[in-house]
Amino acid sequence: MISSVLVANRGEIAGRVFRTCRELGIRTVAVYSDADENALHARVADAAVRLPGAAPSETYLRGELIVKAALSAGADAVHPGYGFLSENAGFARAVLDAGLVWIGPPPEAIEAMASKTRAKELMGLASMADVKEGDLPVLVKAAAGGGGRGMRVVRRLADLEGELAAARAEALSAFGDGEVFIEPYVEGGRHVEVQILADTHGTVWPLGTRDCSLQRRHQKVIEEAPAPGLTSELTDSLYAMAVRAARAVDYVGAGTVEFLVADGKAHFLEMNTRLQVEHPVTEAVFGIDLVALQIRVAEGAPLEKDPPRARGHAIEARLYAEDPANGWTPQTGTLHRLTVPDVRLDTGYWDGDEIGVHYDPMLAKAVAYAPTRAEALRKLAGALERATIHGPITNRDLLVRSLRHPEFATARMDTGFYDRHLTELTAPVPDPYAHPSPTTALNGVAARPPLVALAAALADAHGRSRFGGWRNLPSQPQTKRYLMDGTEHEVHYRHAREGLTADGVRVLHTAADLVVLEVDGVRRTFEVARYGDAVYVNTTALTALPRFPDPTAQQEPGSLLAPMPGTVVRVAEGLAEGSPVRAGEPLIWLEAMKMEHKISAPASGTLSVLHASPGQQVEVGTLLAVVQDNEPPSP
Repeated sequence: MISSVLVANRGEIAGRVFRTCRELGIRTVAVYSDADENALHARVADAAVRLPGAAPSETYLRGELIVKAALSAGADAVHPGYGFLSENAGFARAVLDAGLVWIGPPPEAIEAMASKTRAKELMGLASMADVKEGDLPVLVKAAAGGGGRGMRVVRRLADLEGELAAARAEALSAFGDGEVFIEPYVEGGRHVEVQILADTHGTVWPLGTRDCSLQRRHQKVIEEAPAPGLTSELTDSLYAMAVRAARAVDYVGAGTVEFLVADGKAHFLEMNTRLQVEHPVTEAVFGIDLVALQIRVAEGAPLEKDPPRARGHAIEARLYAEDPANGWTPQTGTLHRLTVPDVRLDTGYWDGDEIGVHYDPMLAKAVAYAPTRAEALRKLAGALERATIHGPITNRDLLVRSLRHPEFATARMDTGFYDRHLTELTAPVPDPYAHPSPTTALNGVAARPPLVALAAALADAHGRSRFGGWRNLPSQPQTKRYLMDGTEHEVHYRHAREGLTADGVRVLHTAADLVVLEVDGVRRTFEVARYGDAVYVNTTALTALPRFPDPTAQQEPGSLLAPMPGTVVRVAEGLAEGSPVRAGEPLIWLEAMKMEHKISAPASGTLSVLHASPGQQVEVGTLLAVVQDNEPPSP
């Protein structure tokens, strides 16, 4: 039997596997890069082995280093998690050749399904060889890997060659394989998948369906099980195709077969020969532990003849450190606090951890289970709404709004959901504690501040009143300024004999971390936390502004600043100072957190400054270029 497992991965999935191993009495071994020296997965493992370097290519993608780490730490088995080397047949062989147990499918099965083009051939399908105008739209897709890397939707024939080149470059960088292929892009389709589990004795379990249609940049955001609204005939067909794919390659272990469902028909996409990020929703509805079952299968134990029955509904939301309203830009910084009440939370972070630029920006997965879909939706949306997230910008508000959107609530969503609804889903969130008086904005400054800003100011003022706050003579109002959702708010309060006061609000209690106000007879409690200029009041983030703004903090018009820390991967061909550019023309590409971001010209004009060069490491706000607008100013 297995006694010690090394997880060839990091973050949330490493911690997830360690949790099951501890329950089974199995020792755990972590590997960590220099960037992950203090990461949660390295801290909770029984032993941890350093992989020198920071970039994935130097560390988590070095199979020989991971095998060496397993042997040196005395592990007798390796679990690949997902991503990195989880679908690398060469790595699986290296593990087996070292005399270790591989907790995954046979290398031959990984190899057969590793290329999406070969997988389609196994299923009797073929990719497109010649694209004509009538074939559009089409999807350019990397043959290896996953996670949305190397994928491009092409709607104009003139764009095809450029998108093929971009997809090849991204696929080569991400997976070491630049092969791409073309397939029809099905508009209005749903992403549905089937979880399978197979043993070495010929048993294959189809463990229900999952719907993963809510995606950004072809990466999943919200997943659920079972997939709602499928007919029994279509479900049976999906099961049959999934089992057929598994048997075609003599599959062993956990895997997922993915489909695009449209007009009642299922189109095979690919088979992922690993555990999926969204596996917890399947665990919830079937009442199983897929990692424990993976380990049992790897030890040679047979599965029962029939899988367990599914009950209820589960929904998972991926909490990312990113700004959906700004091109899904990844965010970095200190995660001061993270709690999501009353649901399962799988995370790779503890309070105080740093979110860096080298890895995926996912902070955690929140999973809610209930007897019905409607109850699971309500439970997860409520938990996320009450979550405490102090740190970088996240997609939390987007998740809550998505879960409550009528299209999703009635299971009418498809993979184009965010293309249609992103603007409304990322609009400023209404103040949940709105002041009773009407608010209007004058020159960008709200005339009546929200209660959360008032609470922040009163908490900040608490404790300072004894140093000259109250006087026998009426005091002048004190002023604090905060930025919230791009709007500046000015708060006024006074130190009085009875304590801190504010117009129109009864102040019941003030402390540095807690303020209680009464408005129109309704008592409101505000928990306040401050980290430098960042202030969090309940679930609202504010920035404390200086009393006197810095007059030098201005940028030259047309300046292109790095929206996040990362690496310049390329600049537009032939781009140089003095080059003419068109509005919206891509000029510079940055890569951070496994995602590529293009920076485009804000207006037509001349590139007067170019500081960016391939391979350059940049921080947030770094000046990359300046586009000088050629249009004369209006008279």
